[in-house]
Amino acid sequence: MKVHGRIVRPGAVVPGYVEIDGPTILDVTADESDKSDLIVPGFVDLHCHGGGGHTFTRGNVEDAAKAAAFHLAHGTTTMLASLVSSPFELMRDAVQAYAPLVEGGQIAGIHFEGPYLSSARCGAQNPDFLRGPSIDELSQLVGNVRMVTIAPELPGALDAIKWLGANKIIAAIGHTDATYEQVLAGINAGATVGTHVFNGMPPMHHREPGPVVALLDSPGIVCELVADGIHLHDGTLRFAGHATGPDRAALITDAMDAAGMPDGDYELGGQAVTVADRVARLTRNGSIAGSTLTMDAAFRQAVGAGFDLPTAAAMAATTPARVLGLADELGALEAGLRADLVVLSEDLRVKRVMRQGAWV
Repeated sequence: MKVHGRIVRPGAVVPGYVEIDGPTILDVTADESDKSDLIVPGFVDLHCHGGGGHTFTRGNVEDAAKAAAFHLAHGTTTMLASLVSSPFELMRDAVQAYAPLVEGGQIAGIHFEGPYLSSARCGAQNPDFLRGPSIDELSQLVGNVRMVTIAPELPGALDAIKWLGANKIIAAIGHTDATYEQVLAGINAGATVGTHVFNGMPPMHHREPGPVVALLDSPGIVCELVADGIHLHDGTLRFAGHATGPDRAALITDAMDAAGMPDGDYELGGQAVTVADRVARLTRNGSIAGSTLTMDAAFRQAVGAGFDLPTAAAMAATTPARVLGLADELGALEAGLRADLVVLSEDLRVKRVMRQGAWV
């Protein structure tokens, strides 16, 4: 099978075709024919709570499968299922319930955004479920857990970050009120990701740089960026992407179940959410409650903010694939990698999605 178009590869856009053999890219060949469609690697979303009216946050496998299918239709061929701060029993049950989805490839694993977060910066996280880091809890959750977000200033956080690294689980820093120095301590302990940088943390100040500068300026940290024009102004998105470079920036959706749905009333982690004009906010206090974003829209937003196509593709696929340790399998249009790709129109709208060599 050959898929023709303008192919977005690392550092270049090449007219030609991607040749598929079963689930694998056999070759990428340039030719001179004029092609209007754009072919990009399948998107990789490190941080997503749901979409299409379905959620990952309740531990229900049928609901989670439908949320993953919704985002697959928008070009996300690899994703983590993100839960919010929850009772331990729900976290444990979700790990078990979602095992078939991991085995079947619908999700790449679980991301726990909490409950080990700062109460001062919990945002839309349910404060009733916040608690201190617990290695005892974490030790009962290994298996399909790929990432845990943690506030490094909490008592026991540095030990928990070290434990996560020793067990090959990504430690992310987020929802934190930490100082610059406390964030660096978390990075030195082994954290490698910044959760939705700028959001859920104090703003940077020239006399107290705080988490934002510590994360953007640390070579070992990949910074998640919510490119929806709401969480981040396009100027801030551009600044962050230039500060990190595409190898250290990962576009995420942080989507909740309201993604792709009409305005109205929803729920996140046991809290009421109101969506108006595509902005999701807690009903009780107006805090931003995730997003209604999809990865194709994030890709368009990044391009609209000034990133070229190869850079946006790296941020939407190549870099997050590397975060997950999957760079040898997916995340780029290269021979030998998995045939995950998205065909986009000239205005960057999804026309077709391929996962493992099959159109979906």
